[in-house]
Amino acid sequence: MRPVIIRVGWRYISRRLFQSALFIAGVALGVAMVIAIDIASGSASRAFALSAESVAGRATHQIVGGPKGLDSSLYAALRIDLGLRLSAPIISEFVGVDGRQRALRLLGVDPLVETFFRPYLAVENSPTDRPDWVGLSRLTAEPDTVVISASLARSLGVQLNDALVISAKGRRRSARVIGIMQPRNQASRQALDDLIIADIATAQEIVGRPGRIHRIDLILGDNDDVQRIMAALPAGAALLAVSRESALDQMTAAFETNLQALSLLALVVGLFLIYNTVTFSVVQRRHVIGILRCLGASKAQIFAWILGEAFALGWAGAALGVGLGIIFGRGAVALVAQTISDLYFAVNVQNIAIDPLTLLKGAGIGLLASVVAALMPSYDAARTPPAGLMLRSSEEAHARRRLPFITAVAAGMNLLGLALLQSPNESLLMGFAALFFIVVGSALFTPAALLLGMRLLLPLISRLLGALGRMAARAIIRALSRTSVAVAALTIAVSVIVGVGAMIASFRTTVADWLDNSLGAQIFISPPLFTSNLASVDVDAAALELAGAAAGVRRVSAARNVTIAAPDYPDRLPVNVLASDFDIAGEKRRFKWTKAPPGEHQAALDAGQLMVSESFAFRRGITQASSRIALTTDRGDRSFDIFGVYFDYTTDQGTVYMSRAVYDQFFDDPFISTLAVFLEPDADPQSVISDLQGRLADFDLIAQGNASLRRASLEVFDRTFAITIALRLLTTAVAFIGILSALMAMQLERTREYGLMRAMGMTARQLIQFTLIQTGLMGLMAGLLALPIGAALSLALIDVINVRSFGWTMQFAPAPNEFAEAFLVAVAAAGLAGIYPALKIARLAPAAALRGE
Repeated sequence: MRPVIIRVGWRYISRRLFQSALFIAGVALGVAMVIAIDIASGSASRAFALSAESVAGRATHQIVGGPKGLDSSLYAALRIDLGLRLSAPIISEFVGVDGRQRALRLLGVDPLVETFFRPYLAVENSPTDRPDWVGLSRLTAEPDTVVISASLARSLGVQLNDALVISAKGRRRSARVIGIMQPRNQASRQALDDLIIADIATAQEIVGRPGRIHRIDLILGDNDDVQRIMAALPAGAALLAVSRESALDQMTAAFETNLQALSLLALVVGLFLIYNTVTFSVVQRRHVIGILRCLGASKAQIFAWILGEAFALGWAGAALGVGLGIIFGRGAVALVAQTISDLYFAVNVQNIAIDPLTLLKGAGIGLLASVVAALMPSYDAARTPPAGLMLRSSEEAHARRRLPFITAVAAGMNLLGLALLQSPNESLLMGFAALFFIVVGSALFTPAALLLGMRLLLPLISRLLGALGRMAARAIIRALSRTSVAVAALTIAVSVIVGVGAMIASFRTTVADWLDNSLGAQIFISPPLFTSNLASVDVDAAALELAGAAAGVRRVSAARNVTIAAPDYPDRLPVNVLASDFDIAGEKRRFKWTKAPPGEHQAALDAGQLMVSESFAFRRGITQASSRIALTTDRGDRSFDIFGVYFDYTTDQGTVYMSRAVYDQFFDDPFISTLAVFLEPDADPQSVISDLQGRLADFDLIAQGNASLRRASLEVFDRTFAITIALRLLTTAVAFIGILSALMAMQLERTREYGLMRAMGMTARQLIQFTLIQTGLMGLMAGLLALPIGAALSLALIDVINVRSFGWTMQFAPAPNEFAEAFLVAVAAAGLAGIYPALKIARLAPAAALRGE
């Protein structure tokens, strides 16, 4: 009996290629989304890790300083006085080249010791076969020279002895390329792809820090006295163990988790599609299954047959999904890398990294989804007696009997999701689990909602659409086992569009309001930044005096952006510190909580207290009861009081805000980073900007108006959510396939009924209208159900998921057009999906249709 069942199953698949293709497509798109996000995130993470590895090399520890770095003499003292021969001075700075909007890393090294730390700089990576090439020693002998990789040279269009104009710290300097390295393997090639290597003295000239270095790399063994090294360090310096992954993982974990959760929603939608397809295949073959049962096929054999078909089709879908995932991943990597560069750190992804485990995970999820979705219809086919299988209405009878149970499960899942959202557990995964229960639980209300909705709308439908509308509504109810599943799949997809769209619109409104309140000045002056996370640049303080002397300028606030250590926090992530002459937001500054009287927060800053951004307080556990922070300053570790937490959306890592006067008490840092210019009431902003550009031309600074900066900030915001929008579209595509599959199933199953309609006088045009009315009503119900589910989803995303991910508070302010567009997507998707089945039904020959029964 088993070979017979296998042959029957294969014959069915081969004869129903279109239906099988829909099954495979649903699985493939879901798998592709999961794999694409993994590849994109993994490639960006690997590119950054290789870049960090290329800079950190084999160092086990690093000595770092504050904003001013370390005095070069400390390196000599460590080598001579403490005998630390495995030590290397480092300058590491992001720079631009020849005006290109691409962040490269300038690495200043001591060529004499580099082979111990960064072996890729050894002689075997010589750029040419010239006998005078002796590694990096020429960098020491020839000033203003650099070495780059062959791939970087190709992308920049330079050759040996060409000059590069390097922009760093608001200044430009020319350097000659004397070496082009040819790495021996792909990993080294990617690691070197964004590096410009210079001698330590040349690097100091380029960044404008003569006599200073950023850090000292160390290779320490078990016998090295760490305490003795720490005791020899000056105030403001710290010895840290090298951690190549922790900072990266902590910064991007929430971002990647959000993308993974959204990609998995496509598979959730796909589950409904698979269930619908397998259920129909059982109903369509009820005669065959009944005959096999009468001939002696066991329940286990029938169950294995149906489940095996789903597994085979799932395997094909997973295989196709792996290929599509790699293709989608290549497109998604640019979006993910841009977002990471905007929000966290500069990353340049030249190659995608495909981990075999990623492909196996995606394929495994697809196969598991196929089997899980097919379990119920396989069980139904196996447990129903042969006579029951021969009855046309058996499946619908089962569906009606299960309706109370499904509705109870839906209510239970929603209650469980709400309970998880209200729980004190701050786990992000727990939050996504709650959303899963709410979304899927709400979708399980679809059968009851569809039945109730059609009955309530039947009088209106009959009045507006006549007999065809009445027949279409009743046809949806009669085929509830399939129409409800298709509507549920579309409901989930559209609810995701509503929920994520409303969340993005609310976030954008919140950010726009925040920009209006925080950008208090009319003009902002800064060096050209290659990514938003590179605000820590050194600008000569003379720029402040020149800007203040321009005609039409009323006052100027200089700000300093730096990253410094916080000794009390074990994660060793750097703390972003902003120090300004005065708060340019003024009285418009909005606080989550503050101990300062209204309008007196500037006085609290001047008195030596700090305020921190909301995301910083979230990540560091700052509350009104625990409101102190220790910072490593040039005078040693100092503790500061925090008087308030303010709303800020610059970075999800957060910021510590202090007065510049207080900053100068603890840091020997003469530089500034940006300028905020306030104008006289009658001054023309464009004229002042032109004047400032001329005055500050030697500082390589740009001046832009308030509106321009606001627009650029919102452009970064929009880029951040570009990948999210792409995922929403793919999820809708899966739901579209689900609707198409359900309609094709109904058309094939009800061939005799359509034949009777044609034989009784219904025209082909009326059959098309009949089918399209059904799809329109299904889309209408999906849209109506998706709107409240999407609104609830957006509230959960704003109030729970967003807070747990990034620590940001957002106002719920969705744009009405988001709901209207989502509703139209539901109706349009269902309508478009109905065109092909409608045309096929219209071409039915009545005699052939009646003979087919």
